[in-house]
Amino acid sequence: MSDGMEVVGATRVLGRAHLSHLPQRPPVNLSFQDLSYTVTNGKRSKIILRSINGEFRSGQLTAILGPSGAGKSTLLNILAGYRVTGASGMICTNGEPRNLKQFRKLSRYIMQEDLLQPYITVHEAMLIAADLKLGTGISRQKKLVIVEEIVQLLRLSKAKNTATEKLSGGERKRLSIALELLNNPPVIFLDEPTTGLDDVASSTCVSLLKRVARGGRTVVCSLHTPSARLFAEFDHVYVVTDGRCAYQGTSGGVVPFLNELQLPCPTTYNPADFIIEVSSGEYGPHADRMVAAVENGRCQRWRDYAADEVVYEDLELEQLNAGGVVEKHSYKHGSTACEQFLVLLRRMLLQTVRNKGYLWLRVGLHLFLGFIIALLFFKMGYDASKTIFNFGFCYACIIAMLYIPMMPVLLAFPKEVQLVKREYFNRWYGLKPYYAALVVSRTPATIFFSLIYLCITYPLTSQPMELPRVAMFTAICIMVALISESMGTVISSMLSVVNSVFLGPALSVPLMLLAVYGIGYGDVPPPFIWKLARSCSFLRYGIEGLVAAIYGPPRDDLICPDHVDYCEYKNVNYFVKLMGMSGVSFWADFGVLTMMLLAMNLAGYYLLRQRLSPNYAFRAIKVIGNFIKTKMSGTYH
Repeated sequence: MSDGMEVVGATRVLGRAHLSHLPQRPPVNLSFQDLSYTVTNGKRSKIILRSINGEFRSGQLTAILGPSGAGKSTLLNILAGYRVTGASGMICTNGEPRNLKQFRKLSRYIMQEDLLQPYITVHEAMLIAADLKLGTGISRQKKLVIVEEIVQLLRLSKAKNTATEKLSGGERKRLSIALELLNNPPVIFLDEPTTGLDDVASSTCVSLLKRVARGGRTVVCSLHTPSARLFAEFDHVYVVTDGRCAYQGTSGGVVPFLNELQLPCPTTYNPADFIIEVSSGEYGPHADRMVAAVENGRCQRWRDYAADEVVYEDLELEQLNAGGVVEKHSYKHGSTACEQFLVLLRRMLLQTVRNKGYLWLRVGLHLFLGFIIALLFFKMGYDASKTIFNFGFCYACIIAMLYIPMMPVLLAFPKEVQLVKREYFNRWYGLKPYYAALVVSRTPATIFFSLIYLCITYPLTSQPMELPRVAMFTAICIMVALISESMGTVISSMLSVVNSVFLGPALSVPLMLLAVYGIGYGDVPPPFIWKLARSCSFLRYGIEGLVAAIYGPPRDDLICPDHVDYCEYKNVNYFVKLMGMSGVSFWADFGVLTMMLLAMNLAGYYLLRQRLSPNYAFRAIKVIGNFIKTKMSGTYH
């Protein structure tokens, strides 16, 4: 195998992956010098990358290889701009220092996990991505042509009308790549693109990436252990061991390079496995010799061979590869914030409508709870002997509006954040249009399900059937439900599923206690500190609003049943005074709930933004938190 691949100067003529309607981008050669990366944990620090150098050129498919923990994923993350803090050294594009803000606009990072919207088809996903990335400046017909070209290039035609949740692993990976090709990025990074794929699917994926690279793009992948056939497909190989470069050059130059170091690869052995095993020290301490050989230029000819071995059929592409300053070209987003909002809203509504199992589950849950609560408080609204129980009905409604909208968000949104993280990093859309679409898309469903519950419980419990009171009761319940849903977003925007599901209900307990704190004490005011704490609970304003809706003036005395001798709470004014709510105003409570809803949504947006791109103040808080955590763990140990 080494004899067949040692011929220096051999050429391969491969045609360009033709995508006629895509925006034209100048090719980008990516190079780095003295690149280092250090992780700090409290007083401890660990060096991941140690002053490495390299160059990845356009038109080539590059593989970053290395043993586990060698630093290959870290190198990929730093080059993609996904990880910046802790890195030092020089990264250049076409020979000039990289402008990170500009580079993020022209590069795309396809992560290891293929996160896709599950209920839309491949064709719909491509069109939505085209609308987000290309905007209205390109006609619908041209977008269809672009989508069709990329679908054919990545061999997704047969799965075009298949929902993404039903795609195979290889199809999901190809769709992830296809979505990022829509605005023709010059640089594409992929983290472990063959993970979870069988040999055939892996081979297909790498072959397609090679075709994509032949279009003048710089395609860089991190791989764990490619097969010999996959390894031979790569134009350029960069081997990392213990944060240092152990080889860079062609895949065919690996065996000759090792032979020069008196490390012959067995004839039937996979060269990729062999060089990884040698660099990890399985055959002795040879990694330092490999690193020294690279630093002394002994693999330079294998690196130069990588640049000369491909001849392009497209002469224009060769001229583009000759130079061009990346930063002087415009990479403005194709769609406006308003267009992004409309496209994202359409995608979210499609996802909601097509998730029929979840919708029917919510319908069934609201019907079940509605009938259970209605039977528990059946016909108590006008019964003066059960006024205190009717107050319990109001409290039950608040609790239902707290938990039912919040829990699904705590379960689903942490995974959604991972998808948003990928799309936002790859500049699909701005965060403001996304968050606005998120809030708007959820609102109709929350209102609808709340109305199902109220249509059952309100009449069956014999509450006053006066239109203003019905409207006020409904408005308060819906506001509490919307705030609870936003509260779930605030919690889950920063935490994992497990932590979110724990923290959400745990935080709800003090809110519920504060909502009823002081009730039954009449006009006796609670201590200031507890009154202040109570004013922070939106459930308190919810329960006051419901009491104002049902018992607010003008309201006649309640009906005392014939079999009851005396009804203490027949007079509603006396009951409201005893509850400590004699001065309650519905509109004041509704206004406070509206402000709390706005504040909760702003908090959710802020925390999500900090998770995706934290500012210096937020980073400082995280550093302090990590320092305290390290100190505490050190104390316990």
